[in-house]
Amino acid sequence: MTDCIFYGGKGGVGKTTCAAATALKFAADRETLVVSTDPAHSLADSLEADIGSEPTELAAPVVRERGDAVPAPAADADPTGGLWAVEIDPETQRERYEKLARALATDLRRAGISLSDAEVERLFATGAPAGSDEIAALDLLVEYVDAGEWDTIVFDTAPTGHTLRLFDMPEVMGLALETARSLRGQAKRIGNAARTAVLGPMSMMTGNSDDEDESLEAFQARLERARDLLVDPSRTEFRVVLTPESMAISESERLVDRLREAGVPVERLLVNRILEDPHEGCPRCRSRRERHEARLAEVRSTFPDLEVVTLPELEGEVGGRESLAVIAERLPA
Repeated sequence: MTDCIFYGGKGGVGKTTCAAATALKFAADRETLVVSTDPAHSLADSLEADIGSEPTELAAPVVRERGDAVPAPAADADPTGGLWAVEIDPETQRERYEKLARALATDLRRAGISLSDAEVERLFATGAPAGSDEIAALDLLVEYVDAGEWDTIVFDTAPTGHTLRLFDMPEVMGLALETARSLRGQAKRIGNAARTAVLGPMSMMTGNSDDEDESLEAFQARLERARDLLVDPSRTEFRVVLTPESMAISESERLVDRLREAGVPVERLLVNRILEDPHEGCPRCRSRRERHEARLAEVRSTFPDLEVVTLPELEGEVGGRESLAVIAERLPA
């Protein structure tokens, strides 16, 4: 079974760095996919690689796209993993979402119920008018897990507000789809009755197709499958990333509470950018180190039941596999 690791937290705390480093760590001995669901992608910068909207292997000597033939390993080669990466393209996924809305609108119009595309889209977007990126993330979560191509999938999620909407989506969209399907069923019955009254037995030969209905049901099933994956502690772990700052600690506390309310497993926190080795003769560095130690004590007091992992502050920008390897060494397997 595929394991899923989600990284979330306040914007700018280093989620992408942690996700990329985790993927590199796991890719040494298992097939690993790292996914960016943040509309402001920075995964490609972290890995110093070209990453598109389809999973692409980065660790192989020759970059190949998903579905390409895999070269046969040498006879004496040790089994290894591989690193794959993808940055979700919200535009592509929005087309899938809009196709469902148009299918519903078409059948409602056939029964004489006039709804514009905008009205149907509002029905689908109940409570989340800008939620197409979250819908895409859930849709792709199921697609990538069920593909069975990767042992571990690491998600670099959006900042806290977007992340919370992502975990609300299965419930919100499920209710909207139930309503849509009920309306659609009523419209179908009205339309079928009208055709029967006019055409009699010939109405059965008009080529009425249920393909769209199957699409609606399949879409709802994927959302329910996503919910099952998100709350399964044997498959999924959500790791919260924060920095040693009061605001980040407070926001992380709200995120952990919200995730637990939703039944999402949270086992550890990653406190990033800890100053561990201050320069001698630098009072400002010592003061900063003492402040970080105080914030770490606050984190441990605020989250007594969670494992707290500390990650060092690195000099310069964190990016490229060499610097990510430093972070990877400190990350739990």
